[in-house]
Amino acid sequence: MKKLLLLALAITSVGVLAACGGNSEEGFDTSKNITVYTRDTSSGTRDGFMNGIGFGEASADDSVLVDGFVTNDNTAILTAMTTDEYGIGYISLASLNNTVKGLSFDGVEPTVQNVINNTYGLKRPFNYVLRAPGDYDSPEAEAIANAFVAFLRTTDGSDVIMDQGAVALESSDTWDDIKADYEICNEDNSGVVIRFGGSDSIQKVAEALSAAFSPKCGDFVAEHDHTGSSDGFKRTQGSEKDGDNAKHVGFASRPFKDTEAGVEGTQGQLAWDAIVAIVHVNNDLDSVTAEDLKKIYSGEYTTWEDLLSE
Repeated sequence: MKKLLLLALAITSVGVLAACGGNSEEGFDTSKNITVYTRDTSSGTRDGFMNGIGFGEASADDSVLVDGFVTNDNTAILTAMTTDEYGIGYISLASLNNTVKGLSFDGVEPTVQNVINNTYGLKRPFNYVLRAPGDYDSPEAEAIANAFVAFLRTTDGSDVIMDQGAVALESSDTWDDIKADYEICNEDNSGVVIRFGGSDSIQKVAEALSAAFSPKCGDFVAEHDHTGSSDGFKRTQGSEKDGDNAKHVGFASRPFKDTEAGVEGTQGQLAWDAIVAIVHVNNDLDSVTAEDLKKIYSGEYTTWEDLLSE
């Protein structure tokens, strides 16, 4: 009887420790502080995320964020979540893989299908911007840039976009249907460099599109330098369009701002994407709400117990 009583007390003690958020040797320690990762204020992903969780003032203002937040780019946040068991960040759905846990948002899983059916709430556009007509370093570069935009609107381009985890817009024409309209693609363009930049969330999609299109358009050389959505416009039609980092095609993973209103016909959408909150695979969390995320990023929730005990 005494042994049974001691066993019962031991089991009760373990249960109390677990209920208090303590850590077992194998479990997730909910008493640990949340390490908060974010993008910088030039990021379209940050803009879409913060506005999507009802914390729009944080899209361009670090001072309202929790103390001790860590700023990284899309790839660095993804990498950090593979090692930081108590971290949380957000990335593009197009970058999500099985090395981290992508959290459901308001009960809806972050999938391409749920972006298409418009049930996943953290959704944003992938946009492009070209230089103004006549403002290229060569007629060949201008013609190739325009042909590239035409290609990404075809079913061929849509297949590439979907393969990279983004959601293509509806299209019906193939490249073969329209290629006669772009005589530049019959030329040898192996000496022509087309410079792409802007959003790093779109980089994987843009690189795949240029790799697929180059053989169809004279084997032009694609150079990619993606440093953030703000640079998409800035380096094509904005303040740095004639600088060392000038681009022919820029991308933004958010709507263009009023201050980025380009020349008519030079801007458009190439796809839809979602933003996904991510954690380490060992984290007990599976789903968050907009309110949860706002409380984490504002500093109201500081430990995992604050969130997981809700």
